[in-house]
Amino acid sequence: QEAERILRTCVHCGFCNATCPTYQLLGDERDGPRGRIYLMKELLESRDDNDQVTEETRLHLDRCLTCRNCETTCPSGVEYHKLLDIGRAEIDRRVPRSMAERAQRYALRKMLVD
Repeated sequence: QEAERILRTCVHCGFCNATCPTYQLLGDERDGPRGRIYLMKELLESRDDNDQVTEETRLHLDRCLTCRNCETTCPSGVEYHKLLDIGRAEIDRRVPRSMAERAQRYALRKMLVD
C-alpha cells in the first residue's frame, strides 16, 4: 500500500516542522507534518470502530495548507501531500462531516474555483 511506503520513509527528524506555517503559528506538534504523520499512521492502522479517530484528528489534518514546504526540507523525501490525500479521504469516510460543514465547503469551493 502506498500509505505504508510513505509512512516508512519518514524518520521523524522534525526538519519539516521548521518550514510548516501552521506549526509555526500554532506550536502544536499535531499541527505540523510530523505530528500529522503520527495521526495518519494511527488512523490507517486502526480498525473502523476505533474511537481514538475523532473530529479532532480531522481538525489537525484540515489545518494543513498543503503548501508542501515540508517536502522541500525533508531529507528522506517523504511525499507528504500523497499521504495527506489518503489520510483526508479515510477520515472523511470514518468521521463524516455534518450537513452544515459539507454545505459550507461546497459553497467555498464553488466561490473559489468557479
